[in-house]
Amino acid sequence: MSMEQLQRQTNANIQAKANLIWEIATHLVGLFKPHEYGKVILPMTVLKRFDDALKPTKDAVVSKAAELEAERIVGDAHDGILCEIAGRDFYNTSKFDFARLLADPDNIEANFETYLQGFSDNVKDIIENFDFSNTVKLMVKGGVLFVTIQEFNSAKADMSPDKITSADMGYIFEELIRKFSESYDAQAGAHFTSRDIIYLMTELLVSPEKEQIIARGCARTAYDMAMGTSQMLGCLMERLKQFNRNTALTCFGQEFNPETYAIAKADMLIKGGHASGMKYGDTLSDDQFKDYEFDYIISNPPFGIDWKREKTAVEEEAKHGYSGRFGPGLPTISDGQMLFLLNGVKKLKEGSGRMAIIQNGSSLFTGDAGSGASEIRRHVIEGDLVEAIIQLPTDLFYNTGISTYIWLLSKGKKKTRRSGKVQLIDASKCFAKRRKNIGSKRVDLDDACIDLIVRAYNEFSNERYMEGELAVESKVFENAFFGFNKVTVETAQTDADGKPVLKKGKRQPVKGKSDIEIIPLQEDMNSYLQKNVLPFNPYAYIDYTKNKVGYEIPFTRLFYKFVPPVPSQTIFEEIKALEAEETTLMRELFGNE
Repeated sequence: MSMEQLQRQTNANIQAKANLIWEIATHLVGLFKPHEYGKVILPMTVLKRFDDALKPTKDAVVSKAAELEAERIVGDAHDGILCEIAGRDFYNTSKFDFARLLADPDNIEANFETYLQGFSDNVKDIIENFDFSNTVKLMVKGGVLFVTIQEFNSAKADMSPDKITSADMGYIFEELIRKFSESYDAQAGAHFTSRDIIYLMTELLVSPEKEQIIARGCARTAYDMAMGTSQMLGCLMERLKQFNRNTALTCFGQEFNPETYAIAKADMLIKGGHASGMKYGDTLSDDQFKDYEFDYIISNPPFGIDWKREKTAVEEEAKHGYSGRFGPGLPTISDGQMLFLLNGVKKLKEGSGRMAIIQNGSSLFTGDAGSGASEIRRHVIEGDLVEAIIQLPTDLFYNTGISTYIWLLSKGKKKTRRSGKVQLIDASKCFAKRRKNIGSKRVDLDDACIDLIVRAYNEFSNERYMEGELAVESKVFENAFFGFNKVTVETAQTDADGKPVLKKGKRQPVKGKSDIEIIPLQEDMNSYLQKNVLPFNPYAYIDYTKNKVGYEIPFTRLFYKFVPPVPSQTIFEEIKALEAEETTLMRELFGNE
């Protein structure tokens, strides 16, 4: 199935259902702003889905809960028994459901609170992180709690599992998330990455074993360190299932925004996934997956955001060197995206783990030789972890129009033809224009775009690929190509005979005549000195004690295409033509005088 078909999988019926649910927001007008409707619609959708799912076993669970309370059975045993009776990974022990709540309108607030408190802890965690209690208070104050529950209990909001499968419910919920995200307009990208980008990342991530998965299926783990609403994990799971229905993907993710964490966990519960793998917390300072290793990592962490809040914890972990995540070095405090890169590298399964992660341009070149950023690049390149870096089109994300890049890293690269090499792919001219912009997002990656980029990646060659107006260019380099020696060149003092002055066998430099030379790592330093420096300064020498190794990836320069300036004669002729046109217009306006 193609990417476009996957995107259309939220078909007309599913969209219609999502639209009907979203229309309930008409009762919230005035009390909530449009971008706040999701604060009501999303948690209420979760609650109604759970309410409908639990309906067949509701009375049995309530009865058993009373028995367990009398017997003082608590903890994991209590939860296990009730989940088994409910037939779900969650339950509700209150006597209320949506229908019974509506039967007592005078006590709707108190009864609804009792109903919410009757849920299992995993659902209460979602409710708490939605900050739903404060939303309910506002709904009560505005007099819309009863009518909202009433609307969600109507036929149009029927979400019974026998009428809507877990997969379709997942699509409906995702459609609601999309509506919520788009209502934020330019702010949507803070927690929502569009599907076209995720599909490309997914294709690149699984490409080396795609045929094997189609033939035999697989059992894999996946992790998103900045999961937002968990759409990346959801799309990866969806795509693997498209390859082979026998594929099993266990998902893990961490998110620092309480509301988007709640959405992610709810989405996983609704789909019947591994909801306990969704964790709340700051990935950099409160790692919930210490010592975990994953088959796949897919992530779009924040870039251009400082890590001042996490500074103490990060620097403390960095002291432990490579036993922690940040052994190679720390980037500047103003941008923490490379810390996420290091977090992912640490968590890749040895020998096979693969990661697709979004970074902006600064990760390619920021930082001098010996700086934290340069050392991070050195670590992943010399460690032969970087398979490819793909430049994406601008205006592809909701909240930024700048150049962005997919970094593909692997701990199984050394066993392949990619060993010792890095592939750069310029896909900046490979896009389809949108009919309607969403924030900064003005272009999409359609099937043709994704196919062309993946083809360039798979063929792993120095070639330009064309498909109509679409263009993708691939270049392959040795790892060492990106390294350089930053050397200090001194000028030796000379005695009266023109010989270097030695002190304890060492040449003495002339103060104020030091110079810096950047020498490619693949070039011999002495040969470089002989060819480029000594012809102009015969007393020059390299002070090897001051050498620093640096790494940078000059992506723009490597793909630069020289466009010759317009010839002066052509410019002169264009000016003459404009002058003639101006004369004609003036005559038409003022006559032939």
